[in-house]
Amino acid sequence: SEFYKVEDPRLFTNSVVSEPLEVGSVMKALTVAAGMDSGAISQNMTYYDPGFYKIGDATVRNVEEDGGAATRSTSDILRYSLNTGATYLLMQLGVCKINEKARVAWHSYLVDRFMFGKKTGIEQGYEAEGSVPDPVEGFGLEIQYANTTFGQGIMVSPIQMLSAFSATINGGTYYKPHVLKSGDSANFVVAKDIIRPELSPVLRSMHENSVVKNYTFLKRDGYRIGGKTGTAEITKPGGGYYDDRFNGTFVGYVGGDQPEYVIMVTIIEPKNGGYAGRAAAAPMFGKVADMLIGNYAVNKVSN
Repeated sequence: SEFYKVEDPRLFTNSVVSEPLEVGSVMKALTVAAGMDSGAISQNMTYYDPGFYKIGDATVRNVEEDGGAATRSTSDILRYSLNTGATYLLMQLGVCKINEKARVAWHSYLVDRFMFGKKTGIEQGYEAEGSVPDPVEGFGLEIQYANTTFGQGIMVSPIQMLSAFSATINGGTYYKPHVLKSGDSANFVVAKDIIRPELSPVLRSMHENSVVKNYTFLKRDGYRIGGKTGTAEITKPGGGYYDDRFNGTFVGYVGGDQPEYVIMVTIIEPKNGGYAGRAAAAPMFGKVADMLIGNYAVNKVSN
């Protein structure tokens, strides 16, 4: 009855729905999905990745461990978390360049397919809509939209990201997220075929390959685990980004023959060193997956 004494109003909110953030490279899971669904790329595509792109006065680069310029595949964009790969996908939406056609096409996926920039309607107070930049009006749209393909310059809440990611791996059905109570089995279908259903197994294979190759500490015998890390620079109050402050994210799933639980972990400014997504968020994802497996909530792979 003394709520008025609380100075921080965030104590009364659920940050999963009320605090959008720049999710970082987990967005590449959706960029690849959109690229394949649009027909701009295929799962077996290869392309020459120069290691950086100069866009206006800005430069899109990868992390040092990416191996530099090389011929890459669609799966490599996720495995090596290539910012240049995500930018290349955006270019293909505009027929090899970041133009209005590319920006409008990507904006349509973000807003009309992945439902960003609008409330999900989950039964939680103070839900935030987040924000997606306008694809036509504004300054520096080319670099701004390149940044959105790897999760910078766009504000998305964890529940929005989870809902969109889930739709890409479940056969293309976007469900309204819903707070379940005991015995409740209602499904709320918002849209079907946000990507072509046949692409979901392809995407799952890519996500599981990323875990096998990059995050072997997440492998669990008898279960399928796939996912993507993200390490996002933190914005400065006056504009721009800190070069030494990051948020870490991991979005992924655990299941048997099919994904059963989708989990997103976000850790604000972890202090344990390394890339925030891999060093902090991914291990926490593993602990949540272990809890679900340990409580017999996940079916084993049947073969």
